[in-house]
Amino acid sequence: MAIEVRIPTILRTYTDGAKAVEGSGGTIAELFADLDSRHTGIKERIVEGGELRRFVNVYLNDEDVRFLAGIATELSDGDSVTILPAVAGGSTTAHPRSARWRAGTR
Repeated sequence: MAIEVRIPTILRTYTDGAKAVEGSGGTIAELFADLDSRHTGIKERIVEGGELRRFVNVYLNDEDVRFLAGIATELSDGDSVTILPAVAGGSTTAHPRSARWRAGTR
């Protein structure tokens, strides 16, 4: 069973720079174990304590697996899995061009 896994830039050091790799498994957990067998260390960057790390999002065919069955989500041949680090941050001060700045509610 072939599953395409899209790898974010931050994890490409584990895949020798590849943007996408193929893997196999009946579930997301099995897929990550398979990936780790060929790309040592990648699984520990995605999974912690049997669950997805808090700041890692995984999508199966564009659907967030957290709203399915998490890493127990079942896979089918030809599925596409995308791993994305969650993005957070920003400024607590308003940018001069923002509406908050112009309204004086900095």
